[in-house]
Amino acid sequence: MALFSSATCMNQKPPRLPWRLKSVLPGAVWPAIPAPGAATALALLHQIEQSQWYSPDVLEACQLEQLTTLLRHAWTTVPWYREHWRESFDPTAAATGASLARLPLLTRRNLRDGFEQLQSSACPKEHGPIHRQRTSGSTGAPVSVLTTGFTALYWRVFTLRDHLWHGRDLGRKLAVVRHRSSLETAPNWGVATAGLVETGPAVGNSIRSDAGEILDWLDRERPGYFFTHPSLLEALARLSIRQGRRLEGLLEVRTLAESLGPDLRELCREAWGVPLTDLYSSTDAGYIALQCPDHLHYHVQSEGLRVEIIDADGRACAPGEVGRVVVTTLQNYAMPLIRYDIGDYAELGPPCPCGRGLPVLKRILGRVRNMIVAPDGKSFWPAFGPLRLMDVLPIVQYQFVQKSTTLIEARIVAATPLDARQEAQLRERVATRIPPGMELRITYCERIERSASGKFEDYLSEIADTG
Repeated sequence: MALFSSATCMNQKPPRLPWRLKSVLPGAVWPAIPAPGAATALALLHQIEQSQWYSPDVLEACQLEQLTTLLRHAWTTVPWYREHWRESFDPTAAATGASLARLPLLTRRNLRDGFEQLQSSACPKEHGPIHRQRTSGSTGAPVSVLTTGFTALYWRVFTLRDHLWHGRDLGRKLAVVRHRSSLETAPNWGVATAGLVETGPAVGNSIRSDAGEILDWLDRERPGYFFTHPSLLEALARLSIRQGRRLEGLLEVRTLAESLGPDLRELCREAWGVPLTDLYSSTDAGYIALQCPDHLHYHVQSEGLRVEIIDADGRACAPGEVGRVVVTTLQNYAMPLIRYDIGDYAELGPPCPCGRGLPVLKRILGRVRNMIVAPDGKSFWPAFGPLRLMDVLPIVQYQFVQKSTTLIEARIVAATPLDARQEAQLRERVATRIPPGMELRITYCERIERSASGKFEDYLSEIADTG
């Protein structure tokens, strides 16, 4: 059975090949009769494929209706909110944007220290089994959150929306290199499509494997789609360019989990002639934003959560301004996250020309730990980007670590140690991108390890307050 496409809403060209739904009723090939769980996912997908075209005002009205119910549930059943909202919440009033903004922020420290008090005492049993999800703890302070079968349904449907938006041919092979990726071949692309859509196989490899080994593996597997972290993708693209390898059959690369460098899309085009599609998600909040199918910015997934971008004084940012990302999950009744400051920064964008009413994030810049703290105490985003000196110097891997307000350590893995002239080139390049009065110390390493979650950051601060 061919699945509907969001492209038809705009009289655009449909995907290359239709999706084929799996039928559980013997003899019913077309139209297919999906399993109950799959039918629920398809019903929800159908609804959000309509709601994406709502105006921003209508979308907000729908959100506030859902939020009114959720906030009353949180007030009644979650001890932490009952204690901290006494002066700012009226349970008899309908939710508004202004009333939500009066509620105090929930920080990662609050979530970590108040885990027991943030659990609901009366999650509806109809929401399915409750699971505990743990974040990677890349800040050194991992947190946990409870999720339900209901929130898992939204994760599944937003995954399907991403596939639908970008017109993927699900019959092709998917290659995945992530933390906890299985090294075995699977018959389906994963939980989101299993039992619902016929897909090609999926193959996995470890994020900690050598880049050369992974490139050889991709050459052998010939996937249509490749899903991994930006840092690994950059290393693979550079290696592929040096070796003149094109990865035949590749249609698209997809990224998650790390901030996207400004030149990585161009690098993938140069290496393999394919587009890069990014997504923005977190373990604690789920899908936050998906890349627009027509532009390079991101659409907030408003059916699942509400996103605020706020400045240092807590005021809402205007389009073009960078601020902290604050999320309110709309469907998690086991552990509602209300005005949760997830520690990321993003730039709010204007309404999208594609016609979708979903809010726009122009850029996702990273976390507090990715900000430089200058000697005068001010914080700003570093602008290292892909270190083009890698193209002329024997640098294999690099990472900048702020050790104090006056010292940045450049950790370098080099094929051969840099000579005095090459070190001077490196210092000259970096000096233009850090505040005056800061010293650069070069340290040579055999290898720079990824975090426990498999993420890699080319800049991080050891002195930033990560909450």
